[in-house]
Amino acid sequence: MQSRIEKITSILDKNKAEGIEAFDLREKNYFVDYAIIASSLGIKHTTALLNHLKDELKPKENFNNVDESGDWVVIDLGDILIHIMTPEYRVKYDMERFLSDLADGREGEA
Repeated sequence: MQSRIEKITSILDKNKAEGIEAFDLREKNYFVDYAIIASSLGIKHTTALLNHLKDELKPKENFNNVDESGDWVVIDLGDILIHIMTPEYRVKYDMERFLSDLADGREGEA
């Protein structure tokens, strides 16, 4: 599992994603084992990062679902969820706080 996380974060890093964070959720009551968040430089970069992941991870990884909105892409690999967002969306939705609270066992706290 750790080698998969490292491969994903490496692909994102070498393609100029910023603020890459991985959250270990294996011991939590969540639907994936890991979540990865990264910031893009803008909408076109978000799409480019998705394409780099597809090119470098397939066929080894199974892309169960990809939800694209331009500002935010969510990639479901089954046990890993990857969020790529523009900086504005990352601030607006504050996924780090949600996932950090979940990973620390503080889900639902304000």
